[in-house]
Amino acid sequence: MSKRTWMPSRRRLWTLACVALLCVSAGVAYIQFFLLRPVGSGPAGPAVASEPFEQVWTERPVLLLGVGDSVTAGLGADTPAHSYFNRLAENPDDEYADMRGKSMQEVYPNLTRKNIAVSGTTSLAHYHRLQDLGEPQPEEVYGVVVMTTGGNDIIHNYGRGEPREGAMYGASYEQAEPWIENFEQRLNEMLDMLVAHFPGGCEIFLADIYDPTDGVGDAPSVFLPAWPDGLAIHSAYNERIRRVAVQRDNVHLVPMHAAFLGHGSHCRQFWREHYCSEDPHYWFYSNIEDPNDRGYDAIRRVFLKEMVKWSLFAPRT
Repeated sequence: MSKRTWMPSRRRLWTLACVALLCVSAGVAYIQFFLLRPVGSGPAGPAVASEPFEQVWTERPVLLLGVGDSVTAGLGADTPAHSYFNRLAENPDDEYADMRGKSMQEVYPNLTRKNIAVSGTTSLAHYHRLQDLGEPQPEEVYGVVVMTTGGNDIIHNYGRGEPREGAMYGASYEQAEPWIENFEQRLNEMLDMLVAHFPGGCEIFLADIYDPTDGVGDAPSVFLPAWPDGLAIHSAYNERIRRVAVQRDNVHLVPMHAAFLGHGSHCRQFWREHYCSEDPHYWFYSNIEDPNDRGYDAIRRVFLKEMVKWSLFAPRT
């Protein structure tokens, strides 16, 4: 038998090499753009102006009150000092250079803080928590409330049971409609309770709910079942939050949803609408639903920017 009858031709070898290279390239691309979610390093989120923090906003006693779920509780931060709530109150020792001197203690010299947020809780639990908040604050105390609520209503119970109010993952929009309306009513009542708790006045900074899928609406984890109506229900919850906020002079919407677009499960996919070329990194913790350390830095900045907007029109007392 001649060598020509069994040895592969150069053309065949070249074809096999090209196919192998394409397979390897496709595998690398899949890992890079669909599986890897690098978190990056350094500051995250928008810049915050320095000038508003160069003067005292009020000499009155101010209570910073945190209300809500694990986002306000700080689950996923590297240290408690890096939660958005604690970073709002004071700069940690390892603060980023661009944020030094930009905290509430700089403008509220008589600031105290209380955080009643609990990880894993839903808006139903927040309602009952506020019912048990205790005696109203003295009239000389001014309240600054920061609040995240509703996110766990949507994502619980991760498709592991029949959808219900407060655990609606997997529900159809038709199923969820009465629960969405109940959420709006409950939210209004919670805000009423907070106002009543501060007879001396308060400002409430209410965040909308971020989207770990970057607006795509697919399951952000291979461990979660697909949810066709998930994005529509999520959008309806955010519509209710925004509507409630705009109806009240002392409630200020914190656009956490917009700030996090491009930093979820599709953060590496440059062809997506919300791709962020300046910081194409993942701002979520390993559990998918909470922020990581950089995410908390970004949330702190978004809250502070809304506080600065309010302060420009607030009386100095």
